[in-house]
Amino acid sequence: MGPTRAQFVQYAPAALAVAAAAAGPWSALAAGAAGAGAWAISVSAPILRSLIGCGITATGCGIAAHQVLATGMNPLFALCLAVPAGAAALAHHRNTTDQLPAELATTTGATGQSSQAQIIAAYWKEFISGPTQTEGRKLIQAGAELAQLGLDVGDDHVAFTGVITLPQGQQVRVKAADIASVYGIPTSQVEMGDPKHYAPNALPVLVHLMKAAAQPEIPAGAPTTPEQVWAAHVAIPEGAMPGTTLTLTRYDGPLDWEGIATRARRAIGSVNLQDLAGNLDLSTIQVALAPTDKPSQMGVRVMREHALMHGTMLSTVVDELAMDSRGYVRLGTYIDANPALVPLAQPGSGARHLYLVGGSRSGKSGVLEQILLSALKSRIAVILASPQAGTIAGASLTAYCGDGLDEAMGALRLAYALMLDRESRYRSPAFPFTDPLIAFIIDEAHMLLSASSPYHAEAKAIVEQLTRRSLKRGIGVLLATQTPLAEDLGNSTIIRSQLLIGGGAVFLRCAKGQGSLVGANAVQGAEGIDLSMIPDSWPGQAQKVADRDMSGLDTTASARPEDGTFGLGYLLTPGSQAVQFRSLHLDVAPASLAGGLSPVAVEDCEAWRHQETIARTALVDQRGKNLVGSLTDLLHRAQKGPASPSQQRPQTGSTGPTSTAGGGEGLEPIKPRILELLRNGNMPMTVESIARKLGTPVNHIKPRLSELKKRDEVTNENGLWRSAA
Repeated sequence: MGPTRAQFVQYAPAALAVAAAAAGPWSALAAGAAGAGAWAISVSAPILRSLIGCGITATGCGIAAHQVLATGMNPLFALCLAVPAGAAALAHHRNTTDQLPAELATTTGATGQSSQAQIIAAYWKEFISGPTQTEGRKLIQAGAELAQLGLDVGDDHVAFTGVITLPQGQQVRVKAADIASVYGIPTSQVEMGDPKHYAPNALPVLVHLMKAAAQPEIPAGAPTTPEQVWAAHVAIPEGAMPGTTLTLTRYDGPLDWEGIATRARRAIGSVNLQDLAGNLDLSTIQVALAPTDKPSQMGVRVMREHALMHGTMLSTVVDELAMDSRGYVRLGTYIDANPALVPLAQPGSGARHLYLVGGSRSGKSGVLEQILLSALKSRIAVILASPQAGTIAGASLTAYCGDGLDEAMGALRLAYALMLDRESRYRSPAFPFTDPLIAFIIDEAHMLLSASSPYHAEAKAIVEQLTRRSLKRGIGVLLATQTPLAEDLGNSTIIRSQLLIGGGAVFLRCAKGQGSLVGANAVQGAEGIDLSMIPDSWPGQAQKVADRDMSGLDTTASARPEDGTFGLGYLLTPGSQAVQFRSLHLDVAPASLAGGLSPVAVEDCEAWRHQETIARTALVDQRGKNLVGSLTDLLHRAQKGPASPSQQRPQTGSTGPTSTAGGGEGLEPIKPRILELLRNGNMPMTVESIARKLGTPVNHIKPRLSELKKRDEVTNENGLWRSAA
């Protein structure tokens, strides 16, 4: 195998110097050929000048030696003329020492590994280990041999590996920077083993003399179809539904398709909706899940425009609001256009609970009004506790309405008393019995149950008992709060678990930061849902409003369903996944669809006959404990009177029967007393004067005056109230 390019440049002058003594004038031709060859292989200018100078010196020495021999002089003189040629060759070697490392990477492509390895080993011995040493240069570490040398030569890279080896008892002190300086490369191209993992006298090293340029990573094929996106991001181990495959059932574009996710021979279980939306690079509202009959399958729907954007009018489905033979009523429409059903009763075994969550302007009041109408058409009696007075438009459909904080607490006590009454009359929960089903609705329940409520302890104790014991007595609890936070339920895990087990839940939009169903607020079957992520308007609706021409705006036009996301949320029934749905759009007042039906009355019993007295009687002791446990004890406590002055306020929010049997003085409704006082008075009165004359707190009088004013029975001028008659 011929010499390498670097070997030719470095050692050709030395060969000329040795041959000069014998070649004579022919050495000039040899020197010229060497110069032409160096120019042809494109060596650097300093090396070319050094090579030409060395060739000229060798040629001169050759001519002189030839003349000496021709004249018959002693041949020793001719041999001495080779010394200047050798000195010139040594000088050329030193001139090329600092430049050859940079040339190594460019001279190895077409040559064998043995010659390349010789050059690498020579530089290692010359500058790092010895034994050869140039005068005036200090070795980096004498004796640090490069053993097990191996080469990796390619078209775009050159590298060598080896083990820096020293005699036993010595330690390698050669650094990456030392090796980089010898071979003229950046320190980053030298990789040395960790001394902690190797013997002190043997350290592996990898040196990249020429590193291949980093190529940009080009994916093998970016996923484009829904099946590819699913396989690449959802079905992977860290995805929302690992190990599943997607089968499309409808495809109208990358943002409008339906499919079935299947996991072979394994249940899919609960799915984190936020994780799934993140995997698909969509917003949460654009993805909907629909459980199937098989636990190993789950329906998936992706929407460009939401399927429920245009809503379902209440008036068009009013005939579907009555309870069917299974005890279900229609609450709205699922994402797949099927009716969304919730149970109000369980025929043959009792009633059902319902947990309703929704913030302001989410459609919660509309759901409550719709349930009132469904209860009326299903001939279910309703007891309503509304701590925030005047918020339920369908209150006239109830058998009893506690409107206001104190009155709502009275409704809570009455519902508990009815449960105790039924327990005393029906020792065995055998059905059917003649008493009507009762739906006990608590709106804004956090105003009664939270720790800041004056009725916190009593309300919490009563609701816990109702949710545990009332179903088999035909009394279902529908509890509504503004957030799913545990604080809104008095930090009671019993209330939430019993509500979810006993019927299900409706989740509507909540305020930002208060709607996450994770952590302490987690609900099985609704994992990953954040109710605050439900927008208050549909995408693009804000721009439509901004672009609207106000000059010709019809002020009489009613709001359309697509003007907001009222009633949009998730419906959860026991043992299933929360499914996206939207409640019916209240295009008309629920009372107008009642069809002339009168509210269903509660049965005539001891608890109902003493409703006003019971509503005012605290059912716990002063410490908020020891809840009354029987109807006999409750009636006995009621006959003794209220436990404290703060609980002696008259119950005035009832819209049902107002029997005074068993009651004391001042139990008649407040509104007739207010009207009688204003009609008999000779001058208008302030609220404080009316309260003082009637012996009733001011906060009881204000809401009643507002109601009477709405009926045009009283008027208010600058804070002075008078009868309109």
